Amino acid sequence: MLGGPDRETVLDELRTVRRAGPLRLHELDLPGLAALAGRAGGIEALLRRAVSRLEEGKLREAAAHSLGLSPGTSDAPPADRRKRAAEVYSVSVERFRRHQELLLLGRLADQLTDPAEPFTPFEEESPSSHRLLQVPHQRGPVQVQVHAHPVDLLRDVDVVVSPSNVYLALAEPYKASVSAALRRSGALRGPTGDVIEDRLAVELRRWLDEHGAAGRAVPPGTVAPTSAGALVEQGVRRVYHAALAVPRAGTNDYDVHPADVTRCAARALALLAEEHAAHRPPLRSVCFPLLGAGRGGLQPELSLRALWAAVEAELSRGAPWELHLLVRHPHQLRLVGAVLGAR
Repeated sequence: MLGGPDRETVLDELRTVRRAGPLRLHELDLPGLAALAGRAGGIEALLRRAVSRLEEGKLREAAAHSLGLSPGTSDAPPADRRKRAAEVYSVSVERFRRHQELLLLGRLADQLTDPAEPFTPFEEESPSSHRLLQVPHQRGPVQVQVHAHPVDLLRDVDVVVSPSNVYLALAEPYKASVSAALRRSGALRGPTGDVIEDRLAVELRRWLDEHGAAGRAVPPGTVAPTSAGALVEQGVRRVYHAALAVPRAGTNDYDVHPADVTRCAARALALLAEEHAAHRPPLRSVCFPLLGAGRGGLQPELSLRALWAAVEAELSRGAPWELHLLVRHPHQLRLVGAVLGAR
């Protein structure tokens, strides 16, 4: 950043933040990061924005854990945060410290100080995290509400589709994925906040047992319904777990094919039609994240096109559903509008 701190200064300050954690930012002398943050939300907001701009997948997830920016890590000791970040890569803590941690801190420092792409914490973001689009269709314009915020902030949407792997194994609650956030928010808790029942996990295990699928992979495109657990208080009534990510042999990575995104979306809409009248009031709204665009590795545009192919086919049959899309970042609102030809 022209006229700003140099890369080595920022990198050194990022190491300091990693050791101290976000709860102690006010105690630290961080002139470089403070200069970059200015008055736009402070250093923590700057770091959250920088992490969100890393490519989706292991690098971003490990960076959030390492810096204490993922759920449940802000007050964790540095050794615990580093251990959790190392688990993302399935490597030892020492190997992570010597390799991946250097890479992710260096990537953040590059991003914050690159003069070719000046960084501001809230650059070009929409003043709103929602946008109502009018999408052209042969039957007439279709309204699509697009949300650019975490999935657990959704309100009054009957059904949320949750991407999953073909074993329908929920992500651990501390992770940053849609599946993890829904599991965390859907858990029933006591007065002290302790989890009384991991409701979505319990119901999903029951579904697997009932369908003879426990411990084995189901075909990509399978969708398993559960209640929304505690999310019912926010007006979310059902979660549809969509099996599309296929584990890659010998690794901790996944493969997602666009055709399976289309199959999952089509099956979710068919399931919505089946369950519609069984609820009071009837189910009528559904929200899709960009399936496979997280750890699945699909480009957001490719995920959206594959997803919309199923939605468009359903609309052609006169489906009455209220449609919602969920993206991770406000700048993706423009992508959705462009891909769908919306206004």
